[in-house]
Amino acid sequence: MGGPKKEENPPGGGPTSLFILTEDNPIRKYTRFIIEWPPFEYAVLLTIIANCVVLALEEHLPGGDKTVLAQKLEKTEAYFLCIFCVEASLKILALGLVLHKHSYLRNIWNIMDFFVVVTGFMTQYPQMGPEVDLRTLRAIRVLRPLKLVSGIPSLQVVLKSIIKAMAPLLQIGLLVLFAIVIFAIIGLEFYSGALHKTCYSLEDPNKLVKEGESETPCNTDNILEKATGSFVCNNTTSMCLEKWEGPNSGITSFDNIGFAMLTVFQCITMEGWTAILYWTNDALGSAFNWIYFVPLIVIGSFFMLNLVLGVLSG
Repeated sequence: MGGPKKEENPPGGGPTSLFILTEDNPIRKYTRFIIEWPPFEYAVLLTIIANCVVLALEEHLPGGDKTVLAQKLEKTEAYFLCIFCVEASLKILALGLVLHKHSYLRNIWNIMDFFVVVTGFMTQYPQMGPEVDLRTLRAIRVLRPLKLVSGIPSLQVVLKSIIKAMAPLLQIGLLVLFAIVIFAIIGLEFYSGALHKTCYSLEDPNKLVKEGESETPCNTDNILEKATGSFVCNNTTSMCLEKWEGPNSGITSFDNIGFAMLTVFQCITMEGWTAILYWTNDALGSAFNWIYFVPLIVIGSFFMLNLVLGVLSG
């Protein structure tokens, strides 16, 4: 009376499986024993890992040709599909298909496994017709490594935590976007058009040729007019002209809000941000450049992006 209420249908214990196999059916009992048997689980995991290795070793040549290794690996596809099909069939027999609370297709990971198996079999029948793009179906094979998640509970915990953190992560993303827009607008005011000057050689006055193998922004070619820390062209061999498209073909710039946001995003990821710092130093000088870049890195990188780790750890 006072004990815990027993669950009417425990996991895997629906009244029938496929409207045929009852709980006491020997076939259902045996299949349930197999899918819960640790060696079976390890065998499935090893098969998934082997399939991932095979997918990683595939190499195709131009014109649709295939290497000898790729042709041999392609023959293993049917064996892997058979193993995955047997696994799905055993689970369906043991748990039921979809109607019961704990049946096979009531689990999101099993749905993914079933989808991978079905699409895998579809790729084995090229005669389905020209309206079916088999290349797209074969591309779905990249989901097979995710089958590891269904077999490793710790990975399921990690993915579930990430999914639960999606709403807070969206809020953090909006905050980061707001910071990027603010710094991009400030960058527009400070650096708009500043990265288009570079040194041009004076060897041939009739032909403008950029000096040096790698261009760098310049401030002037008159040393008396230079800003502190800026780059000055040698006025005996070159002149500073505003005819350059800019670093990275003009993509790294603050000429409009789009490029400015992209440049700010590159800075807060700290991927090559020092090059942008040096380019702006060369173009405008280093006396006040730190006023922009120090808050950008501290707020945008050290603070904003680390909020993501805080959300995930929470």
